[in-house]
Amino acid sequence: MLRLFTALTLPPDVGEMLQRRQSGLPGARWRPLDALHVTLAFYGETDERRADDLASELARVAGAPFEIVLKGVGAFGDNHRSHTLWAGVETPNARLSVLAGRCKAAGQRAGAVMETRDYRPHVTLAYLKPQTNPDRIGAWMAGHNLLHSPPIRIDRFGLYSSVLTDSGSHYELEREYLL
Repeated sequence: MLRLFTALTLPPDVGEMLQRRQSGLPGARWRPLDALHVTLAFYGETDERRADDLASELARVAGAPFEIVLKGVGAFGDNHRSHTLWAGVETPNARLSVLAGRCKAAGQRAGAVMETRDYRPHVTLAYLKPQTNPDRIGAWMAGHNLLHSPPIRIDRFGLYSSVLTDSGSHYELEREYLL
């Protein structure tokens, strides 16, 4: 079984800009440079036959190059407890939303059970331990909320596999698709 998702990789200079912000918050497990990406669609555990079907469906996803801009930071959480820090993608970005929708539809055609929640493009910067101080989280976000990247040209997306390890997820590019 393969754990699959599609994502946009970030150019090295943007990844390094994000990494410079990955400090100053005890309890944060910062994501390494090679794990910084914008997820388009998550397909979950997939057998090899369905993975091949998915790869074929993704090859049919049409599009043209476009640009995104990273802007601001925030946190995801539940029960008044943040568990993930992220850098946002400036919205609205219709071309990004269309690409994500096409990747989701490709997954559905290949038989993957897709998430039903709304698409919120972001780059995960850190996972937070449950004991992370909420005041420190707020202070970190206030200190980095003016994050603004230069325009990032998007001319391809990738199909990635994810392997869960004790030190976090490890991602491997399986296929790349040009727009």
